[in-house]
Amino acid sequence: MKPAGHYFLFVLLLCSAAAAHAVNFVSVSADKAILYDAPSVKAKKLFVVNRYMPFEQVVTLDDWVKVRDRSGGLYWMEKHVLSNKRYVFALLPLIDVRAEPALSAARLFQVRQQIALEWLGSTGTGWIKVRHQDGNVGYVRSTEVWGG
Repeated sequence: MKPAGHYFLFVLLLCSAAAAHAVNFVSVSADKAILYDAPSVKAKKLFVVNRYMPFEQVVTLDDWVKVRDRSGGLYWMEKHVLSNKRYVFALLPLIDVRAEPALSAARLFQVRQQIALEWLGSTGTGWIKVRHQDGNVGYVRSTEVWGG
């Protein structure tokens, strides 16, 4: 194989590895959703969670999705109560939402722990663009939220 062919193969493998490690988040779209210990409504009901709660999607099986919460717990949820519209939850007691993706940027507002913010995108620099339910848009550090 020519050197250019080796380079192409290397880039292809690198992209495949990155895609394999991509995290897919989903959020609860229903007012309430039940977390089960198996993919069946006859399985043990473990918890009830509220709208906008973000989860990492692990496996999809017919009408069920296996999800992981921020503590690493694994659960099953009915697919119809989930949405691909992403939300993040503040992890700290109080986080700052900034005008730009920088600590030196003006603070637009603050959000208390467990408040949902709509995920609008990642900057790739450790910041996430978010929208508050009142419509205000800003940036939070990705280390201060779960779901992004």
